[in-house]
Amino acid sequence: MGTGLRYRIFAIVGTLALTGIAVTIANHPTVQALTTAVPVLDNLQRATKTNGDLVDEILTTTIIVFAALWPLYKPQPRRILDVIALTHKRTFLAATALATIGYFDWSTRLPRTTLIATVAILGLVLPIWFVSIRRRPLSPTRAVIVGDDHSTIKRLYDAAEMSILGYVSPASVTPDNNPMINARITDGGVTTDTAPARSRLGGLSKLGDVLIEHDVDTVLLAFDKPDREEFFGTLSTCHRHGVRALVHRDHAESVLVADATGDELVDTDLEPWDWQDYMVKRVFDFAFAAVGLLALSPFIALIAIGIKLDSPGPVLYSQRRTAEFGETFTIYKFRSMVAHAESKTGAVLSQEDAGGVDPRVTRMGKILRKTHLDEIPQLWSVLVGDMSVVGPRPERPELEENIESDVDEWRSRWFVKPGLTGLAQINGITGHDPERKLRYDIEYIRQQSFWFDLKIVTRQIYGVVVDAASIIFGLEDGDEA
Repeated sequence: MGTGLRYRIFAIVGTLALTGIAVTIANHPTVQALTTAVPVLDNLQRATKTNGDLVDEILTTTIIVFAALWPLYKPQPRRILDVIALTHKRTFLAATALATIGYFDWSTRLPRTTLIATVAILGLVLPIWFVSIRRRPLSPTRAVIVGDDHSTIKRLYDAAEMSILGYVSPASVTPDNNPMINARITDGGVTTDTAPARSRLGGLSKLGDVLIEHDVDTVLLAFDKPDREEFFGTLSTCHRHGVRALVHRDHAESVLVADATGDELVDTDLEPWDWQDYMVKRVFDFAFAAVGLLALSPFIALIAIGIKLDSPGPVLYSQRRTAEFGETFTIYKFRSMVAHAESKTGAVLSQEDAGGVDPRVTRMGKILRKTHLDEIPQLWSVLVGDMSVVGPRPERPELEENIESDVDEWRSRWFVKPGLTGLAQINGITGHDPERKLRYDIEYIRQQSFWFDLKIVTRQIYGVVVDAASIIFGLEDGDEA
């Protein structure tokens, strides 16, 4: 089946219809009898509903199953076993939600026999349905070029061995000033060797509509600077619509790719979280930051008093840091150095880069750094959404530029929101070793999940407790309090 809007309609309508039918069948007395005939289920009480009660059951089940199967509505090319596995996983998630409702005395809850029979039916029919309408992972046949650089557009036209429907670009890139777009252009998927250069399909803001309207399989990225918001925004749109995104090999160092060797065109290698995972992560971030700020409020007051008594100057230290997609935001930390420390030495150093032996670090600052308590104000950045609890640590834009000159793939870290802690931090890797730090950051980006975040947070909290204990109980010699 084709991609785009038609696939989404089939996927959603099929899910709703099959779920309603499954509940109706599961509610039938004969099916109830067959369910309780299974040895391990023979103690369950049969329960059939009629009229309004049955309608409530159907609506409740349909809504929950519809929400749980959301990732399957994206027209993404998948193999049969992958479709079956993902469908079963999401059906089990829906079953868990329905079972949870069953613990409450609500009129919409499903009887256990109906729930078990419904899940069994859905576990059979939903994979069959999604396999039948799936996008098969064949070689792409319909592609558009998206970008703002004329020379890169031409290189991609020359390198692509697929049907090129046209290009999506800012208004400045037009047929009149881009004469290289010629014989490779197709009309409705049929190559026209004499096609005129009239293939601009729209601007970057219309990319989503273009992908659906022209049933696009593949996007070729042709940006002059593949490190700007337009580039990352295009990638995000491609993944949201389940469209394959390719870059030229020369730009492979700016993004995560599966393999940067061999062909001129290489696949980007990034699968964003579906909306449920993203929502859970954001809820966790908000709850963690809110509870943390509330619980630590007495310590915040004591730390502020300690900083003011230890040395003159403000309590907080602010600095611009690089965020997702290369944007910037303001980060806050408790001041751990003397006021205006950077101007005193003429060096452009961040507090965390200065190290614990720097003479500019105050006595209170040494304690704050050792216990990581200087990071507490960053919970505010997590609360407002500038940062996440877990992600690559944000760096100063000036330092980013210096690191980029030595580490080619450094900008790959910009694919996700920066974090309070990360895989590199719990392994003791800082910005002093950017190559190792990048390897850990990329590993996190590839493996990111809510449970992976919890593991990282748990290890970080344990490390903070150990460091705090070493200060309180004097387990380390030579530390100046």
